Amino acid sequence: MPEATANGITIHYEDHGDPGDPPILLIMGFGAQLTLWPIELVEALVAKGFRVIRYDNRDVGLSQKFDGVKAPGMLKMVIMSKIGMTPSVPYTLADMADDGIGLMTALGIERAHIVGASMGGMIAQHVAARHADRALSLTSIFSTTGNPKLPAAKPEAIKALVKRPKSTEEDVLVAHGMHLSRTIGSPAYPADEERLRDRVRENVRRSFYPEGPTRHLSAIVADGDRRAMLKDVRLPTLVLHGEDDPLVPVEGGRDTAASIPGARLKTIPGWGHDLPLELVDEVADAIADHARGAMQDA
Repeated sequence: MPEATANGITIHYEDHGDPGDPPILLIMGFGAQLTLWPIELVEALVAKGFRVIRYDNRDVGLSQKFDGVKAPGMLKMVIMSKIGMTPSVPYTLADMADDGIGLMTALGIERAHIVGASMGGMIAQHVAARHADRALSLTSIFSTTGNPKLPAAKPEAIKALVKRPKSTEEDVLVAHGMHLSRTIGSPAYPADEERLRDRVRENVRRSFYPEGPTRHLSAIVADGDRRAMLKDVRLPTLVLHGEDDPLVPVEGGRDTAASIPGARLKTIPGWGHDLPLELVDEVADAIADHARGAMQDA
């Protein structure tokens, strides 16, 4: 299995397409393995003439775990954030952005189109702000700015995301994962039951590590409001968001686009917080067209 030492840790990755084609770095979100980027989307981007790299963030999937490193309690972090203090956390979203840049360096990639989903979009925003010289463009998918005044996630979405399964038996974990997918997924594009079950089971067998998301969440909370950082981003930016996202409401995407100078916003009715097969072609077209435009304008 391909692994690289990046930013001082071990990162598991997959590299698809012609190494000579323009690279796209896909950054996945909270507690999510690289497999949450549908292989159909990867293949569609490769067919459009791009080299596509997807990888497991630290603390998830097959990448390095931070066993035994404790995150502060959520209540403590929220209180500290509200009074303007930055809680001490195991690592930050900026650290995770450095992981992606380190992976690019390990693969000999000088610059790439950066595409992030959910928490991965937050990480991608840090790449755009802190490593602009390594990025060709930014695509932020169903992500947000950290603006505390934005609408919150629906209670059922939060509950499904943070609730621990009742046991570690495979069937229990699969049922838990399917419930999460159904709760935050696209109301207009529900996943086929059998395909969803098979996909969740494959992910459970690939890796089950519930401690990682706790540290991911602490990094998100500690990051706070990114709007001041985003106003200085000068990369060509595309924001994609579902109009029916129950986890990160569409206002998060609108705020992201409004915070980055010149950013373009594309919203899709019926799209939730997932990447359904029915939208693969539309999402791939949007990413590819944006990347080509960025290269032409460079």
